[in-house]
Amino acid sequence: MRTRALGIRGPGEAAILDVDLAAAGDGRFEVRTVFSGISAGTELSYLKGTNPYLEAAWDAEYGVFRRDLRAQAYPVERLGYMEVGEVAGSEVPGLEAGSRVAMAYGHRERHVADARSERYVLLPDALDPRLGIYVAHMGPICANGLLHAAAELTRGDVRRLGDGVEGLQVLVYGGGVVGLLTGLFALEHGAAEVVVVDRTPERLAAAHALGLGALAEDDDGPWRDVKARWRHGPGARGADVVFQCRGQDAALARALRCLRPQGTVIDLAFYPGGAPDLRLGEEFHHNGLTIRCAQIGRVPRGLGHSWDRDRLSRETIALLLRHGDAVLEHVLTDVVAFEDGPRLLEDVAARRRHVIQAALAF
Repeated sequence: MRTRALGIRGPGEAAILDVDLAAAGDGRFEVRTVFSGISAGTELSYLKGTNPYLEAAWDAEYGVFRRDLRAQAYPVERLGYMEVGEVAGSEVPGLEAGSRVAMAYGHRERHVADARSERYVLLPDALDPRLGIYVAHMGPICANGLLHAAAELTRGDVRRLGDGVEGLQVLVYGGGVVGLLTGLFALEHGAAEVVVVDRTPERLAAAHALGLGALAEDDDGPWRDVKARWRHGPGARGADVVFQCRGQDAALARALRCLRPQGTVIDLAFYPGGAPDLRLGEEFHHNGLTIRCAQIGRVPRGLGHSWDRDRLSRETIALLLRHGDAVLEHVLTDVVAFEDGPRLLEDVAARRRHVIQAALAF
């Protein structure tokens, strides 16, 4: 069986591809895709040829990228991780036809899932299906950033998602989807103030519309404004915590400059070009700072018994039920037909079109 999927045929060429569809059977269910969100950073790295999986293979046992193993090759048939589907047929007890689920199977018209090995989240009827693109993976990415901040501040005794931001001055570096949703999570969970830094007027306007502070970045970075804004005492200026959400090493370096002494950068970014501009002998060393990677593949050590991906999805649903109208208006800026997906990716890559969040409609 075959279905159609948005993929990358080769460098610079997005295309609709015919791909294999698994057979139905015991423990499986079929979904017909309704919406699929585009993760521009990850997907454009395949289009541009900069994704590390194109040059090396991930060795899960040793936890390293290895260039002596076969890397992923073109065509890239599985692209995307923000899908909303309607169950068309099910051999899974309790999962009825017509149910809507959030999953991460890529931009394809249909998918046959094995419930024993693939994760799915049932969506409540009250949630607009367009918002469901955030529930399985993207929302948990952002919630996991707050969870890592909480683990850092409480030394692992995390009771609530807001334990790392409540009452604190929070800076979010980067006003894309990850930055805006992370900022919204922080505000919802009691941060004293949340300010988003970005260069793009449209993203700063979206931050402001969501109730977040907005600070335009200049060539020297925002450190002067941030440290003038937040003073904790003599020689103690800056953000309590920075969520670094832009995949550029210069952004990480500038995020470090914005911290108060002994503050923490929670890093949610992906750096396909490495980090040649990161200077660890400067603010990082002299202010005793911390960089903590919040990678969605794991929650902070010791929290697996109480926090997992499903709980982070529930936190995402709660956020979207409360702020969904604002997210639809100011974050989900573009919804295009599935057939127009290749042109959209190529236009965004070539900077002919600016989007905050784009989604494909099927």
